[in-house]
Amino acid sequence: MTHPLLIAIVGPTAVGKTAISLRLAGDLDGEIVSADSRQIYRGLDIGTDKASPAQQAQVPHHLLDVVAPDQVLTLAQYQHAAYLAIDEIHARGRQPLLVGGTGLYVRAVLEGLGIPEVAPDEPLRLELEAYAADHGSLALHGRLAALDPVAAARIDHRNVRRVIRALEVCLLTGRPISEMQAATPPPYRLLRIGLTRPRAALYARIDRRVDEMMAAGLLAETQRLLEAGYAPQLPALTGLGYRQMIQYLQGELDYDAAVAAIKQQTHRFVRQQSTWFRLDDPRIAWFDLEDVGYEEILAYVVGDGLRNA
Repeated sequence: MTHPLLIAIVGPTAVGKTAISLRLAGDLDGEIVSADSRQIYRGLDIGTDKASPAQQAQVPHHLLDVVAPDQVLTLAQYQHAAYLAIDEIHARGRQPLLVGGTGLYVRAVLEGLGIPEVAPDEPLRLELEAYAADHGSLALHGRLAALDPVAAARIDHRNVRRVIRALEVCLLTGRPISEMQAATPPPYRLLRIGLTRPRAALYARIDRRVDEMMAAGLLAETQRLLEAGYAPQLPALTGLGYRQMIQYLQGELDYDAAVAAIKQQTHRFVRQQSTWFRLDDPRIAWFDLEDVGYEEILAYVVGDGLRNA
């Protein structure tokens, strides 16, 4: 029996995934399943570059606006919801496209990561956050290395949130998280499309997009979220764009410095994304959007891509 096809469109922030995925979905009778850890939040529209109402009317989108900014959607919950959406799209006879730049979300779906069903323990998280603040991220990472060297080798010490989650699972279950993460590949044929651009071109696109976000009202959007009672310390509001706008509103940065910080830190985020989506990954067919156009990508998908999936 032939497994149904899942097409994944991956690549760094601002590379052009939205435009390509909308056209592919239109040509392939498809629906888009978001793999973006910030677009799950309701009310975070401009700063996450969420698909516009017109784009969502053009092509059905899934896993946008799933939770309020003060709610948690665990990786396990995301994975379950993504599989449900993909299976329902297949059942309708349409083509699902998994689209996004959150590497862990993409891996959870494409590789079937085993994800420990361990509920968050807020007091423990606060204790570990305080330890990291007092002793540094390397010291916190060292605690993880002592308990689970395999997980520590996979997680960058600067990703404090992931280090804390790995420690949380180890401490609450008495088992290394790496032992609990055995992957079970999902029952799909997979076609991975990677979109890239030279770093300088990507940075220029990021800078233009940040300017467009500011013109579209990112500051006002941030103010509305704060006025609605959402705390600045929430994970939803410590992401790129919102964190810097809050720093401006609290008088920690002037306006121009806040906008420059969004650009600079998004450049850095793109460099981090390259560790998730590697140009030497043989499973991904890469297309440099400075060199090729949409028609070439479509020709590959309906030709060699489909034949080899």
